[in-house]
Amino acid sequence: MAGGRLGAAEREFFAALDCVVYGNPFSDERAQVIQRLVPGLTSIDLVRDPEALARLVEPRLRPFSDAAGLTRLSAGDRRLVEVGFLYVCYHRHILPIDELIERQAAHRDAPSAAQVATSVIGDLVGCGFAEHAAARYLAFFFQLRRAFHFILRSLAGDCESMRRLRRALWDNVFTHDMRGYEAGLWNRMEDFSTLLLGETGTGKGSAAAAIGRSAFIPYDPIKRQFAADFTESFMLINLSQFPETLIESELFGHRKGAFTGAIEHHEGVFERCNTHGALFLDEIGEVSIPVQIKLLQVLQERTFTPLGSHEKKRFAGRVIAATNRPLDELRSERRFRDDFYYRLCSDVILVPTLRQRIEESPREFEDLVRLLVARIAGEENARLSALVMEATERDLPRDYRWPGNVRELEQAVRRILLTGHYYGERPRAPTDEIERLTERMRAGTLAADELLRGYLTLLHRRFGTYEEVGRRAGVDRRTARKYLATSDNSGPPRAKARNY
Repeated sequence: MAGGRLGAAEREFFAALDCVVYGNPFSDERAQVIQRLVPGLTSIDLVRDPEALARLVEPRLRPFSDAAGLTRLSAGDRRLVEVGFLYVCYHRHILPIDELIERQAAHRDAPSAAQVATSVIGDLVGCGFAEHAAARYLAFFFQLRRAFHFILRSLAGDCESMRRLRRALWDNVFTHDMRGYEAGLWNRMEDFSTLLLGETGTGKGSAAAAIGRSAFIPYDPIKRQFAADFTESFMLINLSQFPETLIESELFGHRKGAFTGAIEHHEGVFERCNTHGALFLDEIGEVSIPVQIKLLQVLQERTFTPLGSHEKKRFAGRVIAATNRPLDELRSERRFRDDFYYRLCSDVILVPTLRQRIEESPREFEDLVRLLVARIAGEENARLSALVMEATERDLPRDYRWPGNVRELEQAVRRILLTGHYYGERPRAPTDEIERLTERMRAGTLAADELLRGYLTLLHRRFGTYEEVGRRAGVDRRTARKYLATSDNSGPPRAKARNY
């Protein structure tokens, strides 16, 4: 350093570190920058040892650690070095912050937030940050760790589509430009609604919870506490659970006497959601047009009125919605309003199906089984995981489609642990089989005998006899019977009579 400026090598190092600090931790770009900084160090290494890079940064900060250290630098260089101090301080306090998050999430007695805050703020003030700035960075640290914790741990899997989902969720919380987020968007995220799309059982609720529990929550140094409890900042409502006559009351609340049976005041979810929270509207594709109009008003004006009241109340939280319905089809049929859709779609995130994940990485299935067994048994259990893998390989077709996705797999694991078997769900309609065959034909993965077996199966379900199947397919009865004898692996074998 000379003349109040960083040397070229120092500036290059701190500029690269700046990209690491403000980069998406689930992105390939950030991983590449880490590799340039420390050849051989990977993002996985940083998950296992969060302080690995911080230990290399700390010695480079020593020339600036005295009272006048930062003031000697130009504005641009000072900002780069400040980011270095933030990075080291953040990683110095990762363990107590993580403990605070994990114990609060489990609703156990947690260390006082004030204890962690005093240590973090003291460190930052010692590095030259003003106390009010240090308190804000403490809130950022707490948010960063919550986001990383819930996005990484709530969504298991390492195939490309799951890595893409994690990147999307991180950007949804912090935007794709964290510098812009830090500068002025951190307290404006309620204006950004999110729409999660995906089949039933894919994990849309887990994705929504990861977003909802990762919001910025300010720290008040006078009261020595955070402005809200993140465990109470995420609220959800499954809109398909309520009849049309009750759904508005559940959403917006009602006053005593608003309708027959309203014997007391009731706060709806919009009223119960706190200022720093998020409200998850699951099954948004099921709501009627009148309810869509009222929800649209909330999104546009940020106000709502409980039933039986003239008082307008303000909603300051963030809205996350999800559906497994084809919204394009609903919109074309005028069952889902375009203006409502455009208010919901600040960000649209697709949650991948289990079959897509398995196709991308066959190991994904084994990893999920191991995780689900550990969740059920309380710890990893290699013997039980092997039992589940053996049963699925024995009882299910190789190309079983898992129509219920991860939710079905979780129940399949439970059933195997109880009974030793899982035969899957029978196709609900011939169109499911046609779609499967068509997809494999397009992908070039369908053998000729599988194509014939699939076609004969469809004919047999429709016409019921080997003779008719053979006549329509142009094969003899014995050939039809041979193929059909090996085609139905989706259901259990017929039970033999037993004496008990």
